[in-house]
Amino acid sequence: MRVTSKGQVTIPIEIRRQLGLLPHTEVVFELDGDAVRLRKAETTAGGRGQRLIEGMRGRATVAMSTDEILALTRGS
Repeated sequence: MRVTSKGQVTIPIEIRRQLGLLPHTEVVFELDGDAVRLRKAETTAGGRGQRLIEGMRGRATVAMSTDEILALTRGS
């Protein structure tokens, strides 16, 4: 495996699956002597899910209240 001119490498799929490295997963590089260790970054509460929710906040175009929408979905 080679490092590209931009300093990039491809993490093999087997390793990504084993570590749960999905697109946009934050990672940390640590020096360990003459080796480099890659691990998932510690995430704070919310993480990716919270960013997705924040991105959708305020984008609804339906003029119904939450209670009205729930009544429709519950068949009441």
